[in-house]
Amino acid sequence: MILKLRFIKYITMAAIFISFSAVNAQNSISGTTKDSSGEPLAGVTISIKDSKKGESSDFDGNFTINNLENATYTFIASYIGFKTVEKQVVIDGKDIKNLAFVLDEDFMALDAIVITASGNPRTKLESSIAITTIGAKQIEAQSPNSTADLLQSIPGFLVENSAGEIGNNLFARGIPSAGAYEYVQFQEDGLPVFEDGALQFANVDTFQRLDATTKTVEAVKGGTASIYATGAPGGIINFVSNTGQNEFKGIAKVTTGDFGLIRTDFNLGGSIVEDKLFFNIGGFYREDDGIRDTGFKANRGGQFKFNMTYKFDKGYARINYKKLNDRNVFYQSTPFVWDNGKAKAYAGFDANFGTLTSVNFSKIKVPQGNGGYFEANLEDGSHPIVDAIGAEFKYDLTDKITVKNAFKSTIIDLNYNAIFAAQWMGDVSSQADFATNNGWSDVQFTNDNNGAVLDASTELKRADLWYIKKDMNNFANNLSFNFDLGKTKLNIGHYYSNWSSAQNWNWSSLVVSAATNPQLVNAVNTVSGEGYTYNGISGISWLQRESTVRGTVNAIFADADIEASEKLNFNLGFRYDNDKYSGFGDHGTWGNDIGVLPNNTADNGVNILTGNYVRWDYDVNELSYSLAANYKFNNNTASYIRHSKGFRAPIEESFYAAVESGLGNAALEGLNITEVTQTELGFKYSGDHIAVFANAFYMQLDNIAYQDIQAGGLAERKFADVKNLGLELETIFNYGNFDLAFNGTLQNPEYADFEGSQESNNGNIARRISNFYFNVRPSYNFTKAFNLYAKYSYFGSKFQDIENTFEIPSFGVVNAGASYSLDNIRFGLDASNLFNTIALTEADGIAAGGVPANGQTFMGRSILGRAVKLSIAINF
Repeated sequence: MILKLRFIKYITMAAIFISFSAVNAQNSISGTTKDSSGEPLAGVTISIKDSKKGESSDFDGNFTINNLENATYTFIASYIGFKTVEKQVVIDGKDIKNLAFVLDEDFMALDAIVITASGNPRTKLESSIAITTIGAKQIEAQSPNSTADLLQSIPGFLVENSAGEIGNNLFARGIPSAGAYEYVQFQEDGLPVFEDGALQFANVDTFQRLDATTKTVEAVKGGTASIYATGAPGGIINFVSNTGQNEFKGIAKVTTGDFGLIRTDFNLGGSIVEDKLFFNIGGFYREDDGIRDTGFKANRGGQFKFNMTYKFDKGYARINYKKLNDRNVFYQSTPFVWDNGKAKAYAGFDANFGTLTSVNFSKIKVPQGNGGYFEANLEDGSHPIVDAIGAEFKYDLTDKITVKNAFKSTIIDLNYNAIFAAQWMGDVSSQADFATNNGWSDVQFTNDNNGAVLDASTELKRADLWYIKKDMNNFANNLSFNFDLGKTKLNIGHYYSNWSSAQNWNWSSLVVSAATNPQLVNAVNTVSGEGYTYNGISGISWLQRESTVRGTVNAIFADADIEASEKLNFNLGFRYDNDKYSGFGDHGTWGNDIGVLPNNTADNGVNILTGNYVRWDYDVNELSYSLAANYKFNNNTASYIRHSKGFRAPIEESFYAAVESGLGNAALEGLNITEVTQTELGFKYSGDHIAVFANAFYMQLDNIAYQDIQAGGLAERKFADVKNLGLELETIFNYGNFDLAFNGTLQNPEYADFEGSQESNNGNIARRISNFYFNVRPSYNFTKAFNLYAKYSYFGSKFQDIENTFEIPSFGVVNAGASYSLDNIRFGLDASNLFNTIALTEADGIAAGGVPANGQTFMGRSILGRAVKLSIAINF
């Protein structure tokens, strides 16, 4: 009897165990991802709807997802550039090994989920914003020499890339500015690279680099940019980083170039605990001589990035870190000759590869008025050391409410050394004219390096070495709550940012020969023996500046998506900013003869800081808003309309008037923010062979400051406007092995509402803005492994000045390249400016003002000469 009871007990326990095991059976599903031609697709994300679980396909297009309980699942296969595919699968105690996904090309990536400037992510097709998405594969295919190179492929953004890797300029939708990235915000993973992207000598591209850690670049133009960023009505450019996944994978890449380039990139990602803990690590190191020949290593340094993500049932937590330590040359103006409305090369100076930045005067050491010496080294270039650490947390409080918080702390130490040779410093002149213009007499010019008397035909130019030391920091925090209210998705939040930039300047004037290999030149009075230069330096520390600017941004925002029907949705948003800016500075005293150099005038005009600080503050309280509707005609076609209003606070130079004048806040009276109002009408279509994204817009910019010169020479500060009607167009055409991509902008930004002495400027085209510019890129796949491409970029003429007197001519430039793939290895050959086109992005005119006469030398800034790169990338 006892044995029988024990037997029944054991049988019962076994049955319970077997039943429990069956209920909690852990199954797996595996399958393949291929394109429409049957080729395997690597890197496709296979996710489970309403779940945190997912996986990526390997290089053969295979994937496996483990630890699945018995249930009905909807599997989603998504990949940038291909249409998303969903499949429903029932798992009932058995592994599934043949789930096959075939993805059709989505040329405009309209199925991609938009995460930038959005609290309620939707696909591009369903979103009512003008957005361009550039994936890692496209970045690799374009092989940009800089971030600015890549951004030239975004319609609506007119980008000048003549400065080199850093320090370039972007003009959004015809909005005129002093340069830099004044009306857009650079973000990394949704938070600003630095809050203000247009600080003096700190263009935000100085602190951002493209490398193998970049997963996607999303650029939102206008629209909701003013809801999700302060001072960025022109747009948000978000560099989205790779994060880890279950499968360990990575890329290693080596690039070499004909300008002394050697660069290594890598990215590694995987899981530490499957389905729970993930990591991604990567970066680059690079050295090169620069496309323009300086005689030293023009660019050297690198970047390291790391993130770790922990996923839990109701959300995730992520930490991230970036270290950038890089040195970059900054290219400024060089001499040209005006020839019947076009810029021609100046004799003895290579327009494509020459620069006035040279190893011949890369280091200076000059005495100071308060004792000691000041030293600067051009070979250090623009040298940012950036440490950025942050975290992100997302948690589902309920089925309907999600909280997300992200913060980042950024510390930047920037040493900036560059040669500036602007026209206001003086024209390229003969030795006699140079002496006369400087008030020198009985002059003999000699080479500072060897003491030889200068050849009489050698012309001279003043070129300054500008040194700027900046200590910058920025803490930003973005807290948001997302409410799922059925057909309405509401995102509300608070954004806080506190930043500061402390800077010290020390600028000296040099005398250099106007030649491809410029030399420092000394000048001495042969009668009196008086020296006019000190080791080639004519003006020791003629300008010094010490100043600090601080900003605090406090903003509340709300963004609602309303699904009126299956086809129609509305978007409404607002942002209220309560921002405070303050600072102080010492402009020093001018023209001090410090008496250090006997019988020499080089130390007669030294600027000395006195510690007499002038303080100022400025507050901004402003409402931004946006409202839109998107209508989805079908799964391939949609259209939208949007109206928005944003603003930009005054730039740093505007505030410095308080210090320079010595008047403090009184000098800022009448200084206004600029307001930008935009109305957009967009159309999106993606078919089997062609995709189109068109966006018509009307932009009005209010409050451009200018001086109205009245009777008696009295100047009054007034404000004018810019009005712009334009069309942005992206299109991709495919026929078999042939692809043709086009993006372009047609616009007419005109000044309005000038008064008094400046009234004649009304109707003029906004300075430095082309009415028409485009890129066209045909490519052909001769085999599935071998691709050949060419790219033609056209930039219409533009005016250097508000008065529209100096027209910079239009130009076109050709890039070309090829790639060959062998399994998981890719070989790339890329050439930029293939035909060594000479083309100006900006020009100074002449020192006396106006347009240079035919045959006259002037200073301008040209695109870089031809550069050829060869790369080998291994994916594993």
